[in-house]
Amino acid sequence: MFERIHQMIVKEFAQVFRDKRMVLMILAAPVIQLLMFGYVVTTDVTNVRTALYDLDKSQSSRELARSLVASGYFEIVSTPESPEEIRYLLDKGEVSCAIQINRNFEKDMLKGLPSPIQIIADGTDSNTAMITVSYAARIAARFGLDTSKVALINHERLPGVDARTRIWYNPDLKSRNYNLPGVIASIVMIVGLMLTSMAVVRERETGTIEQLMVTPIRPFELILGKTIPFAAIGYFDMMLVTVTGVFWFDVPIKGFLPLLFLCTGIYLLSVLGIGLFISTISRTQQQAMMAAMFFYMPALLLSGFVFPIDNMPPVFQYITYINPLRYFLVIIRGIFLKGIGFSLLWPQMAALLALGITIIALSTARFRKRLE
Repeated sequence: MFERIHQMIVKEFAQVFRDKRMVLMILAAPVIQLLMFGYVVTTDVTNVRTALYDLDKSQSSRELARSLVASGYFEIVSTPESPEEIRYLLDKGEVSCAIQINRNFEKDMLKGLPSPIQIIADGTDSNTAMITVSYAARIAARFGLDTSKVALINHERLPGVDARTRIWYNPDLKSRNYNLPGVIASIVMIVGLMLTSMAVVRERETGTIEQLMVTPIRPFELILGKTIPFAAIGYFDMMLVTVTGVFWFDVPIKGFLPLLFLCTGIYLLSVLGIGLFISTISRTQQQAMMAAMFFYMPALLLSGFVFPIDNMPPVFQYITYINPLRYFLVIIRGIFLKGIGFSLLWPQMAALLALGITIIALSTARFRKRLE
């Protein structure tokens, strides 16, 4: 039995690496996707094109403008002279944000009086607008605290709140550190789905699957021989994109690497099982590819990678419980960013294992029925 499975694995690897397009998909595509996601998919807001409408033209207003630029979040590209010019710049799309500093800004601030400024953001991109307004408000508030005179009552400082914040796990609040572990999980899924589903269908298209079935090899040996190579390729791609993420993008990995490999194996159970199921309902490679993408996109949207699960309607929150990517995202982000171990991740691992065993059993039963 082991010799037959071994020969099947050797045959599968040889068939994969003879196809140059398949080799390109295995080696180059995951790294290219990671690089694109790493540079493009980010919620960090930097160098926002900003118009500064300074009605005060004082030393303090100029210092505030320098503080905005020095933060790295804002780039002052225009200094309009009227509200109408601000509207024109925003309508034309030349700026995404406009900041108006009112008259007597410096005088009011030195007297300890409120010194309001107006922050106008282009709300067509609501996420960027909210982040931009938040950044500008925080910089202005910090500037006011650092430069205004302290109001005195009976020669004593006014009581206040000294709020000191501390951010754990991702202190720089880099969205890349949050996104890239999710990208690794999604790449492992799409590669596993495509390889498993299309490879089996290819055998059916070329007619070689019937030739295999007249050999002494048994159906479950054929299934193992087909899936083990793709599990190995899934592991390889996971390590490849992980190394790229850690050394190219400086994404921290604080957890136990053997635990990551163990969880990846459990995750691959589900992914390969789904690919095997797709192969049983597809007659051509085109159908398999379309079915894989049809599953992949909803799985990505319902995993918590793009949108928080808690914000979804209740019916979709329940659907996420049968999505293996949901559990693996919690695991991989916990290992990468938090450094947590088995004692905290075992519920996700148990759910992923149960889901994987169920999927692989159902897919194998259906596949064997098709073969027999």
